[in-house]
Amino acid sequence: MTVALLAVLVVPALGAAVLALLPARHDHAARITGTVFAALTLIPIAVLPFGRNDGWSALSAHPLAVLPWVDLDVAWVPALRLDFHLGVDGVSYPLVALTGLLTVLCCAYTTWRVPAGGSGRTLVALLLVLEVGILGTFLALDLILFFLFFEVVLLPMYAVIAGWGGDDRRRAARKFVLYTLFGSVLLLLGVITVTAAAGTGDLVQLTGSTDLSRGTQYAAFALFALAFAVKAPLWPLHTWLPDAHTQAPTVGSVILAGVLLKMGTYGLIRIGVGVTPLGAEWAAPLLGILAVAAILAGALICLRQTELKRLIAYSSVGHMGFVLLGIATLTTTGLQAALLGNVAHGLITGLLFFLAGAIKDRAHTGELADLGGLRETAPRLAGLLGFAAIASLGLPGLAGFWGEAFAVVASVQRGGGLWVTLAVLAAVGGALTAAYFLRLLRKVTHGRAVAVAEPYAISRAEWLAWSPLVVLTLAVGLAPTLILAATSAPVRALTEALR
Repeated sequence: MTVALLAVLVVPALGAAVLALLPARHDHAARITGTVFAALTLIPIAVLPFGRNDGWSALSAHPLAVLPWVDLDVAWVPALRLDFHLGVDGVSYPLVALTGLLTVLCCAYTTWRVPAGGSGRTLVALLLVLEVGILGTFLALDLILFFLFFEVVLLPMYAVIAGWGGDDRRRAARKFVLYTLFGSVLLLLGVITVTAAAGTGDLVQLTGSTDLSRGTQYAAFALFALAFAVKAPLWPLHTWLPDAHTQAPTVGSVILAGVLLKMGTYGLIRIGVGVTPLGAEWAAPLLGILAVAAILAGALICLRQTELKRLIAYSSVGHMGFVLLGIATLTTTGLQAALLGNVAHGLITGLLFFLAGAIKDRAHTGELADLGGLRETAPRLAGLLGFAAIASLGLPGLAGFWGEAFAVVASVQRGGGLWVTLAVLAAVGGALTAAYFLRLLRKVTHGRAVAVAEPYAISRAEWLAWSPLVVLTLAVGLAPTLILAATSAPVRALTEALR
């Protein structure tokens, strides 16, 4: 199984290298080749759960230590106490699978349409490099290795936005880099603080450990929380996100919203709560307040948005607010809600950005005032947009419902006036989410039909890219245990460390 674990990173890296060596004149063949490598990555990802053991069973030396399903631990730089330590468990595996799926769909999408600005071969190669960085972040079980993979995604995403984005793409790409670098500096300081105090960066040993002093945990958690808040992004450090989404090409927006943002909330759970539980408990009320502020601010801004992709981008701020609220409760229900919300948001918002890109490519505009009558000109596209919108607003039976509903429930279960108030305000934010998505559907699907530059017929490549997201949104909505079964044991172990 360790071979499969390593192959998860090696296969897409090898694919990017192969594409770099192919002649530029074979652009279409290169895009197909990249898609094949992305698809092959799904094979070791699918194999990993078969190596599952009692990964969170107690250890005599450390009853809360992390034991992943599968791991690979090799000394890398002994002088710096740096190990190449990879592993997967119930917390990381759903995001690993989501990353592999979205990368395949985005690569397949490029075989049909390549945005203006550069070659499709280079774009697919960058998507594969992004996959390596994101997967490595979810698999890393060493703090320094986590930081290195966390940084791998920076330049490829900058290149995707700056190379294939809209008219204002360079400014949006620079803003993305500046914010991310700021978060990276804070993350590095947090990593150094913990490794210097504990004498190790191994997350297996650090999770639930009592070796770190209270002051060290407070300081480290503050650094981690700010760093991950930038990446997620969480209010009020979210302002780079709408610009990046608006200017990014369709596949860039899908990867950015679907999995790259999850690196922040995953890090907050894996490292913030797991390594510095006293700091998490200390900061929990503030995190809860900021989460609800994000929910309400995101919804109110969306009610006034006039651009399609920008509206979906701001909706992500609100949805990630529900994820943060679940984390802030520091309860089993809340952390389960956060992990489920991460996956649901990746599926639904990935689909929304695919659809928004299709509409914008055809109409050559994303302004809601210039769109309309989609149910007449393209009833199938209108139906898919309606499905994605009601899934995002949290209709019961679809994936978006469970994470947000259980985050509110967890806040009530936490008890106390503050947490009950936060639960009520979050529920109000959920109602506002329904309002702005219904407004979106009224403007885009209803009203007078608007002439478009290209036919609205859905291509086979688009059906191929969108169908898995529709099916999984239904599957997770009807059977959330698909995610919860894997996460229940590690989440209980994390919450035990808080008692």
